[in-house]
Order: sequence, then C-alpha cells, then structure tokens
Amino acid sequence: MESWSGIDVQLKRRYDLIPNIVNTVKGYAAHESGTLEKVIQARNQAMSAGNSGNIGDRIQAENALSGTLRSLFALSESYPDLKANTNFLSLQNTLSEIEESLANARRSFPSNLIANAFQFGKFEFFELESDAERATPEVKF
Repeated sequence: MESWSGIDVQLKRRYDLIPNIVNTVKGYAAHESGTLEKVIQARNQAMSAGNSGNIGDRIQAENALSGTLRSLFALSESYPDLKANTNFLSLQNTLSEIEESLANARRSFPSNLIANAFQFGKFEFFELESDAERATPEVKF
C-alpha cells in the first residue's frame, strides 16, 4: 500500500503539470490543437482509470498518456521558439523529474515485501494540510 502511495503522489504531480505544459505549447502552436486535445484526453482517462480501482485499466491508460506526452514533445521540435522557451524547458525538466521519481517508486515495491518479512515498522507519510498548498499554479498566455 505504501508503494502505491508513492506512485500516486508522482502520478498526481504529473497530472497537475500536464495542463501547464499544454497551455505553454498552445501559445506557440495553436494550430496543433489535435495533438493538444489528445494529451488532455489521455490525462483525463488516466485520472479516471486511477479512480476505477482496476489496475489493468490504469496501466493501459498511463501508457497511453506517456505516448501522447512523447508526441507533444516531438511536436515541440518543430517550433524553435517553443523549444527555447525557458518556461517550457522548466516544465519539461519537471516532467522528467516526475518520471524518474515514478520509476523509483515502482522499483521500491519489491523492497516492501522484504520489509514485511523482517517486520519493519511503518512511518507516517508527510502530507500537506491545506488544499491551497496542494494547488498547482496555472500557466496561461
């Protein structure tokens, strides 16, 4: 359960970041709306699959989201101004960090089996108390 909590935290960070990335790209590539809509649609499907409780659906939705994000970043190659935009680069770097954290959280799962076998105790997770602190700032042009 704890390992899922770590994965969920990183997935929420990714879900929160995606609209900011899309809005930044919109400022440079407004006529690429089809790609942008697919990214948002994949994000929404991944979020609802996460709430469904079906792990197979969730994995499939997360893989689809990863694919649409790759197409979004491939699209950015066609727009040198976007590719050089510091805000876009910052969002792209943050997404890379989230993906790395997700990979680490997924790798930690087998270690929980060992922790249970040796009866290691559980610690409280850090949680923000205020919804305002959890809110993701919105980027608009």
